[in-house]
Amino acid sequence: MLLFTVVFFLLLPTLKYENLSKFPTKYLFVTGGVTSSLGKGIISASLGKLLSSRGYSVTIQKLDPYINIDPGTMNPYEHGECFVTNDGAETDLDLGHYERFLNNETSQANNVTTGRIYQTVIKKERKGDYLGKTVQVIPHITDEIKKRIKILGDTGKFDFVITEIGGTVGDIEALPFIEAVRQLKWELEDNSLFIHLTLVPYLSAAAELKTKPTQHSVKTLLESGIQPDVLVCRTEHPLNSSLKRKIARFCNVERDAVIESMDASTIYEVPLLMQKEGLDKVVLRKLGLEDNTDGDLEQWCNFLEGLQNPKQIITIGLVGKYVELQDAYKSISEAIIHAGAKNSCKVKVNWIHSEKINETNVTEKLSGLSGVLVAPGFGDRGMEGKISTIKYLREYNIPFFGICLGMQSAVIEYARNVLGFKDANSTEMNNSTSYPVIDLMEEQKEVTKKGGTMRLGAYDCNISKDSKSFESYKQTIISERHRHRFEFNNKYKSDFEESGLKAMGINPKNNLVEIIEIPTHPWFVGVQFHPEYKSTVANPHPLFVGFIKACIQKNKKYTDETK
Repeated sequence: MLLFTVVFFLLLPTLKYENLSKFPTKYLFVTGGVTSSLGKGIISASLGKLLSSRGYSVTIQKLDPYINIDPGTMNPYEHGECFVTNDGAETDLDLGHYERFLNNETSQANNVTTGRIYQTVIKKERKGDYLGKTVQVIPHITDEIKKRIKILGDTGKFDFVITEIGGTVGDIEALPFIEAVRQLKWELEDNSLFIHLTLVPYLSAAAELKTKPTQHSVKTLLESGIQPDVLVCRTEHPLNSSLKRKIARFCNVERDAVIESMDASTIYEVPLLMQKEGLDKVVLRKLGLEDNTDGDLEQWCNFLEGLQNPKQIITIGLVGKYVELQDAYKSISEAIIHAGAKNSCKVKVNWIHSEKINETNVTEKLSGLSGVLVAPGFGDRGMEGKISTIKYLREYNIPFFGICLGMQSAVIEYARNVLGFKDANSTEMNNSTSYPVIDLMEEQKEVTKKGGTMRLGAYDCNISKDSKSFESYKQTIISERHRHRFEFNNKYKSDFEESGLKAMGINPKNNLVEIIEIPTHPWFVGVQFHPEYKSTVANPHPLFVGFIKACIQKNKKYTDETK
């Protein structure tokens, strides 16, 4: 017994080490300069994909400099899509890119805002945690930022934590984040690296690329105490060797650390372009890690092959009220791309504003479409246009896919035009309706605060085997993410089912109707949840795959009939 005890304690340090990451977690910080919308999120996701393809465990987080706690209460025109994680966090749309590229779930810890940082620090101050000291940006705000950055790395689950800092260097609101990561550079010693994304514009008048914006951007970063290790240069034209040497010389980086990032036909080309430029190789070398294995991107290349070489083309409609800003439906548009590639089909999307559809022009607006997706949203603006759209799709057997409010609109349309409940509505739109077929959820009735109070995150759903949904999922129990306050009113469930609209998916705990279908229709599916959030390159969402397949069949039938 004594011998066993001695051996156990001698081996204990080794056993503990084997359960940890291969090496101390490496932190990669991605900053941007010159202009916004250069694609820091796509570059971060692409680098993450390249590293994960080599067998490393990777996660990506986003630091957002706005004072909102999260984007949950923001108008989509302000911020684009609000992406929801499994654990119910309302986050930046870049987290959608991270999940789609890496095929890994994100969480609350993957998105940090200035608002959340200040909220935490102020709560601590009110509790007396700072022992009466003056609370300042440095060190209290920066310390909280550093703590949030290291949360994911401290789990021991990840070899790499990629941190994307929103905005551009020099922005006043981003300064605390920049200062925090500057401090971390020294605290982490050799376990961190800075990647700076910048712009090399082409001036048509001079017929040449200009490096000055990049030089000034790096100079601004240097003024904050950060020397970038790698420069990723967005450009419309190739960077020749001379330009790369010039940028390297004046920005204090190695020649092979100047990475060209040409405009691509699709964001899904970017990992391959970054691999060709050697971005992952440079990162590994600078961190002192071995580069003795090639990344396995076979599945990614197969997806890209299907995307770029489709066997057929179809056009579908997306009916929503934020179509002027397509980023408001970013996850939906990407899920359509994934499903199209899975079906070896290029899907063109006709973006249709729901406010511009009515009973008199619906035929014209939807003409030539192989199917229509009615998008989620909030509020009554454009609601009647969605209802007119769904009525047309139902009556003419055109594939319909409704998400969240799109599903609720289908319920209202059916109640009015099939059940004869003429003023049927959601209590969100009309609180005094005689037929509240969509009503506020019971647990939402006492809620007064707007932020972070909806039904959020992943919940289970039981699917009927005799449904289109089961044909798609090929399983009876699923888990999907939600973001809503209103629900199907079960008081009217029997009325709907007796007349032909069936509840095909039910939450097992609270009996919430999650999926509605019309079995006699080629494809009429509405879902309360948001399937688009879980669609990735590696795993296109089954419902989107099924919907696009139904649209292809509709298009084939139409083509055959018109020959």
